[in-house]
Amino acid sequence: MKIYTKTGDKGKTSLYDNIRVDKDSIRVESYGTIDELNSSLGFARNFIDDENINKIILKIQRELFDVAGELATKDGSKFPEKINERHVKELEDIIDDYLSKINDSQQFKFIIPGSNKGSAALHVSRTICRRAERRIVALSRNDEINPLGIKYVNRLSDTIYTLARYLETTLSYVDFKKD
Repeated sequence: MKIYTKTGDKGKTSLYDNIRVDKDSIRVESYGTIDELNSSLGFARNFIDDENINKIILKIQRELFDVAGELATKDGSKFPEKINERHVKELEDIIDDYLSKINDSQQFKFIIPGSNKGSAALHVSRTICRRAERRIVALSRNDEINPLGIKYVNRLSDTIYTLARYLETTLSYVDFKKD
């Protein structure tokens, strides 16, 4: 089997359910951004020494295949593995756990991100996740998608932020000056 099929040479691609769409459609942009996020998280893992955080990220990476698969399927009932409330709850538990490890007075202050390679890489992943969420919301205006997918990606950006924030070694706060 060859990696190239030549079926996309004219700007079309096939979804999971074999429906042909333009390569620049908002649906392709949505699952493509999830793919970009997944790769970014894999890159970030290479800079993180915390074994538990690496396990969390690896699990999230696997779940992102389900998110992308659902987005790559016009008829959501045809994709076998769906994001559900359990996935969202697991992310909320991670957020709560890691926020509890950060000094209360520092939790919600703006910081300049990236005091080390691991936190910096996760902050890049966080911004990709937020872009993915914007793309998915745009898609949801025209096509029916799993609303738990949007909820999951929203919680995921918070999860990635929390893990990045936990890994910061030096905190540089952003102070807004009032005139």
